[in-house]
Amino acid sequence: MIEYFQTNLWLLWTLVGVIFLILELTSGDFFFMSFTLGAVAAVVMALCGPGFIPQLIAWMIISLASLLVVRPFALRYLHRGEKNMKTNADALIGREGKVIEAITAGESGYVKVDGDTWRAVSRGTEEIAEGETVKIVARKSLIVTVERA
Repeated sequence: MIEYFQTNLWLLWTLVGVIFLILELTSGDFFFMSFTLGAVAAVVMALCGPGFIPQLIAWMIISLASLLVVRPFALRYLHRGEKNMKTNADALIGREGKVIEAITAGESGYVKVDGDTWRAVSRGTEEIAEGETVKIVARKSLIVTVERA
């Protein structure tokens, strides 16, 4: 088996590339992708004929160059505008939902937003009837503050 890999090192580098590609799919930081690109370079070297040491050097150089040059560019391009991106419950603010249990003055009711049910209170002293469309204006813990849309 070892002799087979010694004569077909491109298979070894392909396996290394696939492993790093799978790791990249789990992280999404373009970190492991750099090693995948290095493995592609090593596959090309293996198909051209040099031994294992030149392939290893090519893998290391391309991986390092990719980490230092390609990764920052890719992160800037792929994740632009995400510094201010709201996620999870904070992403609810500004969304619209439908009242499924009336919200009375000083009391809470329930709204449904994208299939999820949230306890809600009215922004002012107004009562909001069941079936009305509301806009979420704030969130405190698990309770959202709404106003008529």
